[in-house]
Amino acid sequence: MTGWPDKDGALAVRFVNQLNLFRPAGSYRAYRSLLQRFQSFVTRRAPKGRCTEAVFRAWLQKELKTLPLPLAVHYGRVVSRFLDWLVKQEAIEVNPIAELRRTYECRSTAAILRALASPQPKQILERLRPLPRYGSHMGSIIREHVNRMRTRGLRYRHENRFLHFDRFLQQRQGAVRQPVEKPMREYVADAPSAGIRVQRLDVCRAIVKDLNRRGEAVTPPDRDRMTVQEMFRSRRRPYIYSRDEVMHLLETARRDPAPHAPLRPLTLYTMLALAYCAGLRLAEFVGLRLRDLDLTADCIEIHDTKFFKSRRLPLSATAMAALRDYLQARSKAGAPADPDAPLFWHERGAYSYVTAGAHLRRLIRVAGLRKTTGRKGPRIHDLRHTFVVHRMTMWYEQGINPQSRLPYLATYLGHRNIHSTLVYLTITQELLQHANQRFRNAEAEVLQVMQ
Repeated sequence: MTGWPDKDGALAVRFVNQLNLFRPAGSYRAYRSLLQRFQSFVTRRAPKGRCTEAVFRAWLQKELKTLPLPLAVHYGRVVSRFLDWLVKQEAIEVNPIAELRRTYECRSTAAILRALASPQPKQILERLRPLPRYGSHMGSIIREHVNRMRTRGLRYRHENRFLHFDRFLQQRQGAVRQPVEKPMREYVADAPSAGIRVQRLDVCRAIVKDLNRRGEAVTPPDRDRMTVQEMFRSRRRPYIYSRDEVMHLLETARRDPAPHAPLRPLTLYTMLALAYCAGLRLAEFVGLRLRDLDLTADCIEIHDTKFFKSRRLPLSATAMAALRDYLQARSKAGAPADPDAPLFWHERGAYSYVTAGAHLRRLIRVAGLRKTTGRKGPRIHDLRHTFVVHRMTMWYEQGINPQSRLPYLATYLGHRNIHSTLVYLTITQELLQHANQRFRNAEAEVLQVMQ
């Protein structure tokens, strides 16, 4: 193939234009300049214009002469994405970085690039190769436990926790010759936080149960109350949006500038409306299909989500109005109308969990509700907490006993029982005032009866 390098650099321009960078115009120029420099280097270094691993590493080493490692790695990731795109366009045969990812079973492009930038790339690349799954001396026992839990009808998404313990055993020298309890104690003690310590305790206790079932006398590690209390204290408290903040966030979505994606503002607005008005999880509204909508009955279907729950949810008039407006705009934008087509769509396909989450988090910052880029500040999932608190407050205002409605609320949210719903119930000052007023009214009735 001789499609790239091209003489006029048109492929690089096409690639940058299709990125739809939501940044200042300087980003377009910087990316084009980067790719043009890379193309010139490949043309000079490789007579036939083939970008091999050696050529890519030579370019990376050249960049490192003037750039710090993090920035060079960032540029390398952009170039790797460009090469992936060229492969799809059939302009080149292979991306050498993608080949390295496959060879060493490493999903991180940045890790591959850091290895290439090191003096001994082969040794560093070998270290990136993952350890075999269930390759420790207890691997068969751990795998059997996970498989048995799945045959009982559980998804058992916690498999990675068991694989983490298995990798710990593989990396710990002499573990096979020691009593089981000793590496377990070390594994738990090495946890960086109380929450992870409790997770590791649960993993070890589950394995010990299996060993005891086999007839091996092994003492399980203690799940002490102090560790559990520390975990609950360290948990991040949910942020309860005020009604004004919710309205401001929705208006921010409506005004979101998107010259290259005109449907995006209404898309994000509708996502937020479903998150707040129906208490949907991010994965739930991103996973919606057109067949899940019943516009006649004003309902949506949520299929096979957390806890294996599928549920049919009636929506409020406000949420349905937002949904209908979005569907009309979606149709005008030329989105697919097949029943299995994703509800939330853009010109390159469905919105993924990661993409939708990134856009919504950006909106929270743009709205001024999230001051930093770290862990602090309101999250998308906090809209689900807000839905619960505002619903409970509304019931109090309507004179309805919220306790009698908790089973219905748990079903609406897709919870197994009301105990899961109570986790979402954050006591706000307004909710506390309503509860106190209800108690005072009940107290007055009791006193009248006693008189």
